[in-house]
Amino acid sequence: MSLGDETSLIIEFLGSAHIFEHAVEQVIEEKLWRKAAGKQLSVSQLKLLKLIGLSGTTTVSDVALFLGISNAAASVAVDKLVRLALIRRSEGPEDRRAIHLSLTDLGRRMVDDYDAAFRAKLAEVFAQFSPEELRRVVDVLDTLSTLIVDHQARRDEICVQCGIYFRERCSLRQRLGRRCLYLRPKEQRGGQQAISDGGKTVTSGQ
Repeated sequence: MSLGDETSLIIEFLGSAHIFEHAVEQVIEEKLWRKAAGKQLSVSQLKLLKLIGLSGTTTVSDVALFLGISNAAASVAVDKLVRLALIRRSEGPEDRRAIHLSLTDLGRRMVDDYDAAFRAKLAEVFAQFSPEELRRVVDVLDTLSTLIVDHQARRDEICVQCGIYFRERCSLRQRLGRRCLYLRPKEQRGGQQAISDGGKTVTSGQ
């Protein structure tokens, strides 16, 4: 294969990846979210609810980082969801000045309704592909993403690359040591537990 042919194929691959991303965001996510939440909430607010639901507890600073907005804009977004009784605010257990966010029962039901519809739609779309085919695509995309991110980000940065699609098996975390926004609350709770136990490392079941 000539250099020109290889470059054209790469551009074709990137174009296909971009079209796929657009289809997921605009066709699947937005359409299903409208069914679950009506017109009162945007897809950005869905992502905020998903962040809070997946991480368990979140701060306004986490929201700002996740959405790529200022803390002031994040506070406005949080205020609207609080008024709609979808999330609640509470004081931090160690620092009362730190405001933590969590889903209400109504917020959890809304996210669960969306997730159920989303999983059903994905099962329909991907039914024609075998698990082996999907795994090969996942491995290719993970390898490419790791190569690209490795050259443009610091390892100590909080990573939000996966958006609302958190995975336990994350290539950026496993291969590059990136710090995950979703796991940070658990890491902080683990650190506090270690301090309270005299600096010992404590694991579940001990």
